[in-house]
Amino acid sequence: MKHLLLLHGAIGAKDQLQPLAEMLKEKFIVHTLNFSGHGGAKMPEEFSIEAFAADVLAYLKANSIQQANIFGYSMGGYVALYLAKHQPEKMEKIFTLGTKFLWSPEIAAKEIKMLDAGKIAEKLPAFAEALEKRHAPNDWKDVLKRTTEMMTALGNKNVLGKADYNSIEHPVLIGIGDKDTMVTLEETIDVYRSLKNASLIVFPGMQHPIEKADQGWLADEISRFF
Repeated sequence: MKHLLLLHGAIGAKDQLQPLAEMLKEKFIVHTLNFSGHGGAKMPEEFSIEAFAADVLAYLKANSIQQANIFGYSMGGYVALYLAKHQPEKMEKIFTLGTKFLWSPEIAAKEIKMLDAGKIAEKLPAFAEALEKRHAPNDWKDVLKRTTEMMTALGNKNVLGKADYNSIEHPVLIGIGDKDTMVTLEETIDVYRSLKNASLIVFPGMQHPIEKADQGWLADEISRFF
């Protein structure tokens, strides 16, 4: 069976992908990991796409995986494409879902407003509690702070541009839900058109949070692609 690595999104952790992993385990050797600072993993000096890509490479080496098939949700998809650009020999096929490709100072400022720990604790206490449990023993507020710093950095300098996507040769399936309010269909199509060997899938009725996705439907599409 093929190895399949599932990558979580920003402020997330591998536990969010466990239902999907369970559905896929009969067809693939499924792997999940926590990016540095997420899900209780050791905090890095800073959050960055480069640091998270290094986490993936370290995992592949530790598990003797020569080439990875990756399903990357949100930030996980961005990390996978970054690796396809900078470590192409390590990647095989990539499926992204709900990945934010377009970054600018204005876009970063808008996204950061959603990561205000004080407002989350006040207005969304259940979500704050979930974040606390997910990232323990790390401070969930520190996870949000470092994520805002990473987004600000991306807004000032997007580490993937059109020329980078043009150079990627790998088969890539770009996925988005048509009810995703974080990622636009326009930016998704732009990247799809920039890639040399890409397909596009739009999931009707799907929102951004992975927990709200139809897991069975998603597992079927993943199985079909890989």
